Amino acid sequence: MSKRYADAWSAVVDLLVANGVDTCFGLPGDDLELLRALDAAGLDLVPCRDQRNAMYMATGYALQSGRPAVCALGKGPAVTHAATGLLEAREAGAPVLALAAGGPERRRGSGGFQELDQVSVTAPLVRWAHRVGHPDRVVPATVTALTRALGPPPGPVYLEVPDDVRTAEILVTGPRPTLPEPLAVESAVVPPGPALTAIRASRRPVVLVGGGMRHRNEGGVVERFAEHLGAALFTTASGRGAVDERHPLFCGVAGLYAAAPARELWSSCDLVVSLAGRLEETVVAGGTPWPPVAVVQVNVDAAGLSAEFPGPRVLGDARHAVLGWSRALDADGKDGHADATEAWAERISAARKAMSLDVEAELARAGTLPGIRIAELLAALDATAGEPRVLVQENGLQDMWSYCYPFHVGGGSIVPSEQTPLGFGAAAAIGVKRAAPDHEVTAFIGDGAFLAARADIAAAAPAHGGGVLYVVLCNGGYGWLDAQRARLGLDAERYPFTRPGAPPPVVDGSDILYRVLRDKAALTKEIVAARRFCSQGGTAVLMVPVAPDDIPPPLRDAEVVPQ
Repeated sequence: MSKRYADAWSAVVDLLVANGVDTCFGLPGDDLELLRALDAAGLDLVPCRDQRNAMYMATGYALQSGRPAVCALGKGPAVTHAATGLLEAREAGAPVLALAAGGPERRRGSGGFQELDQVSVTAPLVRWAHRVGHPDRVVPATVTALTRALGPPPGPVYLEVPDDVRTAEILVTGPRPTLPEPLAVESAVVPPGPALTAIRASRRPVVLVGGGMRHRNEGGVVERFAEHLGAALFTTASGRGAVDERHPLFCGVAGLYAAAPARELWSSCDLVVSLAGRLEETVVAGGTPWPPVAVVQVNVDAAGLSAEFPGPRVLGDARHAVLGWSRALDADGKDGHADATEAWAERISAARKAMSLDVEAELARAGTLPGIRIAELLAALDATAGEPRVLVQENGLQDMWSYCYPFHVGGGSIVPSEQTPLGFGAAAAIGVKRAAPDHEVTAFIGDGAFLAARADIAAAAPAHGGGVLYVVLCNGGYGWLDAQRARLGLDAERYPFTRPGAPPPVVDGSDILYRVLRDKAALTKEIVAARRFCSQGGTAVLMVPVAPDDIPPPLRDAEVVPQ
């Protein structure tokens, strides 16, 4: 029953393969024995030029697939450089294993090359941080790391293998440890309690879906619950992709990104049911007044339950809660409830129609303006998209258009967490494509984000199949900061957050299609050609110069963005 490994990386990689890991992202340090172990096991490494981008790619992979992703790092500054990516993975709830080198155990405290207390650096950013102190601990520590990453709740973990442990022979005796077996409780009955009482009493409910429902909505249980309840269905920004945006009860992203008709629904609801979300700031502030009503919160992570709102809080799996509540509503029937829910359903339908008419009006207005407007661009992207598809987003002034329903409808969605680090979507799209090679992947990003990830976009295209369409909104820098500057009357020459002019430099290579789009009449034709190029394994980059005043209507109308 014993097994001998030549070094620690061989043992770690063997465990990764045994637990379904098939891809690794990263930029290893001087020690390349990890690459040899990956090659021997048949695992791919997507080599990166920047540790932040490596973490973003791994996070995108994990969010799209629901499986653990691995990011390989060096030591010292390699770990601190990856810290932003670890923060994003934590906030997004992405099961990522950061696998790092470390200075030798026998020389700790000697001031050696790239020596750093890396566990102390990473511990606040991950669910578990650990340095393996002895060869006998390599296998148990790796299994523990994978277990902690998968949760619940899922999130990133950090595992450091010091140089002298890394090079030691590893002997495993007895059966190899395995990951815990999840207990299926789909048939569990939800007992009566304050949450179910509030749900039963509601006549104008809203269901708010958070990012924790990603990969937990098999069979459309959330949509069925909303139907049982007669609820308007919203998501947080992080919850995009968890529900079907074509559903007749779906009304878009709540809070900052909600259109005026959706805000009216919020202002008159009598209950909010928050599923697996953290009630981020963009949900409860910025244009949509949070209603003074009870909020039923359910989250498997106690840290995700806010004490800021009145109403019952439920610690548990939101999928199981939804299934149990749906069964209870089924058993209740509709006696005494039908008239009220029918009136609310009519208001939801009217709000959806009003939002669609607003989009038509915005498109008509865009048609009268010079240059390509972002509403026209999103409409053309939607019209040319195939299925299945995923939209990967950034979070700047103008790429936030893609958050605003119904400007972009249908398909999956990967968005930054509330941390919104620059370049996340640009790099994450590479990981998303690796996780879903049969999906059409479009990254909708700004030029600042593109420049942050440019080297990795260029490197990944020829080496790893490409297939991502990058649509880059070019305002010459950081539009959100420039809008704040203008509001305060600060000098644009002294504080050049944007520098309108030529789009960023071309990304070279036969595997990369690069176009600058300026002609409205040619917009659809150019996008179709780019999608075709991506379907053949290439990477397409479409640069679209945008006007400074081309701001998403929900933000513009709510006067959230300075004018």
